Amino acid sequence: MRWRSMTETTNTVLDTAPENTFYAVGWTVSGVATLATIVAVWMFGI
Repeated sequence: MRWRSMTETTNTVLDTAPENTFYAVGWTVSGVATLATIVAVWMFGI
């Protein structure tokens, strides 16, 4: 993160995109892992 002057134009969508992308990917991976665990327990009766 770097400091910006008041005269510099910014685009908030571009500034936050990588953080939001990592956040969404993290929740997606977590959700898929949870569903895979539930299905594995259900199918194999572990």
